[in-house]
Parts: sequence; C-alpha cells; structure tokens
Amino acid sequence: MMELLTSPEAWAALVTLTALEIVLGIDNVIFISVIVSRIPPVQAKRARQIGLLLALVFRIVLLSLLVWLIGLTEPIVTVRGIEFSWRDIILIAGGAFLIAKATHEIHAEVEASHGEPDTEPKASVFFWAIMQIIVIDIVFSLDSIITAIGMAQDLEIMIAAVVIACAVMYISSGPVARFVADHPTTKMLALAFLVLIGVALVADGFKFHIPRGYIYFAMLFAASVELFNVLARRNRRRAARSRQVS
Repeated sequence: MMELLTSPEAWAALVTLTALEIVLGIDNVIFISVIVSRIPPVQAKRARQIGLLLALVFRIVLLSLLVWLIGLTEPIVTVRGIEFSWRDIILIAGGAFLIAKATHEIHAEVEASHGEPDTEPKASVFFWAIMQIIVIDIVFSLDSIITAIGMAQDLEIMIAAVVIACAVMYISSGPVARFVADHPTTKMLALAFLVLIGVALVADGFKFHIPRGYIYFAMLFAASVELFNVLARRNRRRAARSRQVS
C-alpha cells in the first residue's frame, strides 16, 4: 500500500482513471435525473441517493469479481460471423432498454394530458423508479469497471477512482436533477442524450465502436445551446417584468 502512495505512476493512473470514471458517470447522472423528475421531490431525493449508492456498490462488487468479470468478455455465441460475449449481450440489452425508456418518456412529454390526475400509487412509482435505476446502474457499472480494468493494474487504485467518481456523481446529481425538473426543454434534451447513449451501447455490443469523444462533444454542444436558450428566456422574463413595473 505504501508503495502505491509513493508511486508517481500510481497517482497518475488514479487521476486519469478518476477523470474517465467521472465522464462515464455522466450517463448515469442524466438517467437518474430524468427518472426522478416524475416523482415527488422528497421521494426523488431518496431515489437519487439510493440509485447512486447502488451504483457505488455495484462497481465495488464487480471489482471484487475481477476473474469472473474478465470472463464476461469471452465469446459465448457466434451469429453470422460476429462473436458475442456476455458483456456484449448486457450492453445490447441495456442500450435497448435506454432507447425504449427514453422514447417512452419523450412520448409521454409530447402527448402529456394536462389536468389528468396521476392515478398510479406513489409507492408504486417510487418502486419502479428504483428498479429502472438498478437496471441501468448494472449496465453502466459493467462498462465502467471493464474500462477501469483495462487502464489500471492495482485493485486499490480502481476502487479509489470509483469511490471518488461516485462522490462527484452524488454532489452533481442534485443540481442536475433540479435543473432538469425546472426546465422541460432540458429534460427533452436529456432524453435525446439517453437515446444517443443507448444507440452507442447497442453498437458496442455489435462490435461497432462509436468513439465516446464524438458523443460527449455532441452532448456538450447541445447542452451549451440549451444553456443559452435558458438564459435568453430568463432575460426576456426579466425584461417583461421590468416593463410591467414601469
């Protein structure tokens, strides 16, 4: 342990891996923010905390099962010349789930019937929110930890990077969730991001890798445009109130 603390290579690996884990965790934060936006604020906070705690637990458990996890990348079936491992199957299923969930949410937003009461019990809504968060936590954790295994050799460094990344996810999830809840157009943009991420996961499962840099650049660009739209709307409201007062 002392060797790791005094090793420049270990610290460099920790910083690099932590940064990568934080970037990979953005997908997790966006999904959780969209899911909790449909439940009451008190339950939303609990669901967010539970979801991020489970994300940390899943990542640490997967790290403790390194031998089994590495075995998930071994091909188990071949279809038309393409070899699929358990990891590929999980990524395809997880990506399909993300696409289906985001599409359903977009449909609900576009076809929303204002004024109709929500007849579904709050406990049931909370339960299903947690179940959906668990499913996607497993998918993102698997992708995140396999990436960590490829970048670092020491289990201590992997666990430290995962814990730091999850702490950053926890701190940022609250503001992100509030921003998504307060700005409906931002929620639609977040759902579009989830469709994009789902497509990338499915493509990875079929051995067609889409560089994540392209995806994150597109997300950053679209988010920047939306931020300017939010600021413009806020300035217009302030100008309208000023004219009413004068």
